[in-house]
Order: sequence, then C-alpha cells, then structure tokens
Amino acid sequence: MKVNWEVKDCCNHDQTIFLVTIGVYTVCIFILWRTFIITPFKLITVFLHEVSHAIACKITCGEVVGIKVHANEGGVTQTRGGLTWVILPAGYLGSSFWGMVLILSSTYVLSAMIAAGCFIAALLIVLCLAKNWTLRGLCIGFIIFIGGIWALQSQTDVRLLHYVILFIGVMNSLFSVYDIYDDLISRRVNTSDAEKFAELCPCCCVGPFWGVLCFIGE
Repeated sequence: MKVNWEVKDCCNHDQTIFLVTIGVYTVCIFILWRTFIITPFKLITVFLHEVSHAIACKITCGEVVGIKVHANEGGVTQTRGGLTWVILPAGYLGSSFWGMVLILSSTYVLSAMIAAGCFIAALLIVLCLAKNWTLRGLCIGFIIFIGGIWALQSQTDVRLLHYVILFIGVMNSLFSVYDIYDDLISRRVNTSDAEKFAELCPCCCVGPFWGVLCFIGE
C-alpha cells in the first residue's frame, strides 16, 4: 500500500481553523509564559493537576483531606489512605487527560457548554475543599468568568465559550509537559510527585515506561 504524504486534502475549512487556532494559542502561551496575563490560567492548570490527585485518591478508596493551590504555581492535595502509587502520577497524567477532554469538547457548541458546566461544578466542589484563599479566589474568579461567557453566549449571538475551553485545554496539555520538565530536568525537586514516585517504585524501567506511555498519549 502506497503512503500518501500529501496534506492538501486532509482538512476542511473548520478543521483548518481549529488547528490554526491551537497553533496561535501555543505561540501566545509561550510568548506570555512569564507574564501576569497567563498566571490565572497557569493556576487553573495546577488546580486540575491537584484535582486529578484527589480523583485518584477517591477511586482507590482514600479520603481527600484538603486541596491547596499557591500563588507561586505550586499546589498540594492532602489525602488519607488510597493507593499511593496510583495517586502520585495522577497529577501529570490528569493534566494531559483534562487537556485532551477540553480540546475535544471545544469542537462543538453543545459539548463546550457541557464541558463548561462540568468545569463550574468541579470548581464549586473544590471551593468547599479549599484550604487557602488563593484557591478559593481562583475558584470564584473562574466560576464568574466562565459563567459570564456562558450567559453571554446563551443570550446573544457571540460564540466565545468554545475558544475559552480550547485555550484552557491547550494550556493544560502544554503545562503537563512543562511540569515534568521543571520537576525532573530544569531543576530537581525532592518533594515533587515524580521524585516521590521514583522512591516508591525504585525500578530502572519506570522512566522509559512513562516516556513511552506519554508518547502514546500525545
């Protein structure tokens, strides 16, 4: 079977716009990475990272004591019980997973509205578990922000919600890779999830395994 490497007929107009938008978002995120403009979206990716730990804890019959997100883009999920070897890597994998879900949800108006509704519901739940005012403020701010855009879309012809959901999805996908790079390559953080997981599973094949798994997931 001959492989066709031509790309001129690979995408229709809407698909081309979708891919170009992702590319533009990626460039803008890299340019604005160290500015205050992107900080709220960084913190919301940390929020989803910590929520992934909490979900893994609950799935493995543990108890979530509290969740914190700090202004310096750090976060912690306090748990009791559950399977530690499942909870620890859930943050990195969860960021990639939520990024994928949000990106796919942004492709249709209805799915974007459903994703926004679920996102607001998750923010409300975490608001009750929040242990510091940074996370509380983040939850309240994004509830108002996404709720406002949702209301605007429902009452007018303005269609911005799927662009916001797509941006948050792209941000999560990029941040999950950056988080691993920052914890393991750029600087070694002894208290990072990756370091703790390596101590829990001291096997030389763990690194290549996660590398292959992440490659397949991307």
